[in-house]
Amino acid sequence: MKKQFFLFILPVLAAATGCTSKPQLRDMTFEERYPFNPPTYICYKATEPITVDGKLTEKEWGAIPWTSDFTDIEGDKQPAPFMQTRAKMAYDDQGMYFAALMEEPHVWGTIREHDAVIYHDNDFEIFLNPTNDTHNYLEYEINALGTDWDLYLSKPYRDAGCMVLNNWEFIGKKAAVHIDGTLNNPKDTDKAWSVEVFIPWHSLYQVIRGKEKPEAGEQIRVNFSRVEWTTEVKDGKYVKVPKKGEDKIAEYNWVWAPTGMINIHLPEYWGFVQFSDKTAGSGEDAFVASPDEESKWILRNLYYRQNEFKNRFGEYTANLQELKPYEFTTPESAAKIRLAGIPGSYEISIEAPSGKTWHIRPDGLVW
Repeated sequence: MKKQFFLFILPVLAAATGCTSKPQLRDMTFEERYPFNPPTYICYKATEPITVDGKLTEKEWGAIPWTSDFTDIEGDKQPAPFMQTRAKMAYDDQGMYFAALMEEPHVWGTIREHDAVIYHDNDFEIFLNPTNDTHNYLEYEINALGTDWDLYLSKPYRDAGCMVLNNWEFIGKKAAVHIDGTLNNPKDTDKAWSVEVFIPWHSLYQVIRGKEKPEAGEQIRVNFSRVEWTTEVKDGKYVKVPKKGEDKIAEYNWVWAPTGMINIHLPEYWGFVQFSDKTAGSGEDAFVASPDEESKWILRNLYYRQNEFKNRFGEYTANLQELKPYEFTTPESAAKIRLAGIPGSYEISIEAPSGKTWHIRPDGLVW
């Protein structure tokens, strides 16, 4: 599938502080932020129910397009990945299918406990934000052993009051791994490993009251991540070692939609997935960018600037001009922005081209 991009040429910045359960990350300045350029994807109906066995057969997946190749999570700040990773998505009346194919000469895995921290192994990860508001999103991780971890997050780690439910489950989920090679065998060279995951609609959409399944043309936010550790063979086993030219052991993070920093929990940067009512292979739909997303991105920039203002002065501003919206939007759009400030909080709103008024608050929720 030809890679499509959804682009608003606006500079951005973000406060990237985390919850107590995650390490604190340095806030980034406005000039440092990664350009807003999420990839897009058309999700077609599956030609038939897909057997979840980890094998990406031509019969089941051949007509379904690939995403663009994954890139480093920091984007062009880092070299391109040295192994290819791609994904596919499809759906039917029961739920949504995900598939990934990862080149890998040495497939290994050690973690066997469900809901353990899977990314301590090489893994594949799915992130889903059906509400497209950066809150109430879902995460799924799986390693080459098929051990998985599913969790619910009320909001990103950076935002105060985030709640992470590690015992949350995708009820009705199916997942499988297939290895083109041999697992945990340093004596040979493998080709790849692949993953298939099925998530029922009733599980995926339980974060939206009354929502049962998507409609044609509807868009949700999605991202994928592949964690890859550098290893060497010692005493017949794979052992993590530092990347070439580095002193500390650290993983590679290869993703579909880069966030510009080593933090996948920035849902505003995730890709847009648009559902089509066509069966895969029967025709193509074009991605339709919503003009409201530009208005929502203006609000996100103001949220970033409010965080920066508070970090510098100890409180949010109630004066819109101190956030300098004219630096990243047009005078016409700036004139439609309203800021209501109260002690310790604020609400910023903007009227979108559709006539709908969008809002954002200190914890980053857009509604």
